[in-house]
Amino acid sequence: MPYSIEDKKRATTRLRRIKGQVEALERAVDAGLECKLLLQQIAAMRGAAGGLMAEVIEIHLRETMAVPENRTSSVAEDQMDDIMKILRAYLK
Repeated sequence: MPYSIEDKKRATTRLRRIKGQVEALERAVDAGLECKLLLQQIAAMRGAAGGLMAEVIEIHLRETMAVPENRTSSVAEDQMDDIMKILRAYLK
C-alpha cells in the first residue's frame, strides 16, 4: 500500500481516472454504442489499471527492497517470493 502522501495521491488520481472510465463505459453500453467503441474504452481502462498496478508494484519493490541491516536474507527471499507471486498473477 502506498504510504507516502505523494504515492497515495498518485494512486488516488489513477483510481479516480479508472472510475471515470468505468462510468463512461457504462453510459456507452446503456446508449448502445457499437462494439468497436466499447472495445476502445475497455482497452483504455485496462491500460489505466495496468498503470496503477505497475505503480503499486514499484512502490512495493522500493519499500521491500530497501534492506535494513537487521533483516535476514530469508526474510528478503520470502518477500521476493511474494512479489513474484503478485507479478505472475498480474501477467496472466
